[in-house]
Amino acid sequence: MGMDGNKGITNEDLNERVQVVKIRLGVEWYGINISIVENIVRMQRITRVPGAEPFIKGVINLRGKVVPVMSLRLKMDMPEGEESRTTRIIILRVDGDEVGMIVDEVREVVTLSGDDIEEIQRDSKNAGSAYLSGIGKIGNDLISLLDMYEVLGVKTV
Repeated sequence: MGMDGNKGITNEDLNERVQVVKIRLGVEWYGINISIVENIVRMQRITRVPGAEPFIKGVINLRGKVVPVMSLRLKMDMPEGEESRTTRIIILRVDGDEVGMIVDEVREVVTLSGDDIEEIQRDSKNAGSAYLSGIGKIGNDLISLLDMYEVLGVKTV
């Protein structure tokens, strides 16, 4: 089975370093592969889109482009968070399209080697685990590595 189509963290990546942006949702820390992170912007006015899914918060104007924005918390079946001074919108580029994700905080970029990444078994009964590609170890801390292609429902075949 070729790994070319899978843009998550794959077995091939386990021998090389992976850089992830460390983000917070509630009290949990997550990592998003930096290769798809286009930009990180402060929270701004979001124009609602009638009839959109509840997790789609609306659209923003980013340098003249209209970019859809979703709540990563709502998408992952977490309660809506309070907006604070640390709230950010991470702009991702997936298959040529830009999409914004609202997160509670963006902390730093961390580099993980293959030894720092533990693969996990995805549980079809647990929606949250379907969005994870592994667990990263940073010192004594653990962060859940998000498979943004899975979160966005983008087919990677």
